[in-house]
Amino acid sequence: MRSSSLGQVSARVRLDWGPAAVRETVHGADLAVVVDVLSFTTTVSVALDGGAEVHPYQWADDTAAEYARAHQATLAVGRLEARDSGNVASVSLSPATIRSSSGLSRLVLPSPNGSTISARLAEGGAGVVAASLRNRSAVAEWLTDRLHADPSSAVTVIAAGERWPDGSLRPAVEDLWGAGSVIAALGDHGVSSLSPEAATAVAAFDSVWPGIDGSLLRCASGRELAEKGFEADVLVAAEVDMSACVPLLRDGRFVDAAA
Repeated sequence: MRSSSLGQVSARVRLDWGPAAVRETVHGADLAVVVDVLSFTTTVSVALDGGAEVHPYQWADDTAAEYARAHQATLAVGRLEARDSGNVASVSLSPATIRSSSGLSRLVLPSPNGSTISARLAEGGAGVVAASLRNRSAVAEWLTDRLHADPSSAVTVIAAGERWPDGSLRPAVEDLWGAGSVIAALGDHGVSSLSPEAATAVAAFDSVWPGIDGSLLRCASGRELAEKGFEADVLVAAEVDMSACVPLLRDGRFVDAAA
């Protein structure tokens, strides 16, 4: 039986973590936001800025290549796989490789966190958008129009987090900041009735803004990427409000609702 207390149903703006939270927090919400700053939703925003549509895919295995072929799309491989292959032109989850690629029209983006959450949110019937620091204001403005149009509507924001080696959720502070940045922008547009969880995310974002680029480089996930040679990806993720795209999940793919 679903617990209304865990679902934060008394608030119009809610915040929770990871794939397992989707069933609880999305209940009764017409709109849902997935936030995976390093790097799924950042990469989605960069791809859409370049004119591509993004097909999220939950599994980074042989079926991903089959799925990409079926949709006549480019498959994004893992960062390390792209680098270790010696093919510097390989497209990967790295937003920097997406930015440097040309001619991308359809991209399959495997991700055990962002893609899985997106699929589960869509199954719940909510309108799903992908947000990052890059497009947080654009997403908030799009959400605000819909929330103001229907005073009974609600939005749930899911911070993706990362995974520990045993597969369990590792709450990632960059996703708390990213979620808080979207919720803060909603507040700037007059959207209120935040759950305590959502309000805490706003406070977390405020605590690192405007020096968020340095905070991203110092946090655990940012250090991990930088130590592996992907500091450029962290800097792309820190481009606050540099994108006007609103990635909306439609028929299994993210397209720009603002276009």
